[in-house]
Amino acid sequence: MKKVLAKNPYQLLATAAFVDLFILCVCWEWFISPLRPGGSWLILKGVPLLFAIPGLWKGKVYTMQWASMLILLYLTEGLVRILETGVNFWMALLETILATTGFVCLLIYLKPIKKDAKSLAKQQAQAK
Repeated sequence: MKKVLAKNPYQLLATAAFVDLFILCVCWEWFISPLRPGGSWLILKGVPLLFAIPGLWKGKVYTMQWASMLILLYLTEGLVRILETGVNFWMALLETILATTGFVCLLIYLKPIKKDAKSLAKQQAQAK
């Protein structure tokens, strides 16, 4: 538990958003409101999230960078499908909220890291 509490809160929130988004995608397309009765191949849209989750949990900067671009696809899907009615509206709203939360948390987490990297590069350029 101490290891979890030692992590950056934005890292934890981003990881939780990705896990929740994966669960939402699978549940939505499998049994809540599938495209076809019994589920469809659209359930596979959650698979890319699985590749990002371990790197987010470990705090890998490169993973966080590409995951911040990946999550924009889910944000876009949520914004498009929010125009649907019934349960799909609520699922799309939840997807939009989770994707936005994950994206913002990743940006907040990465900002000081990028700032430090730029200042280090500037110092190295001046030293040459």
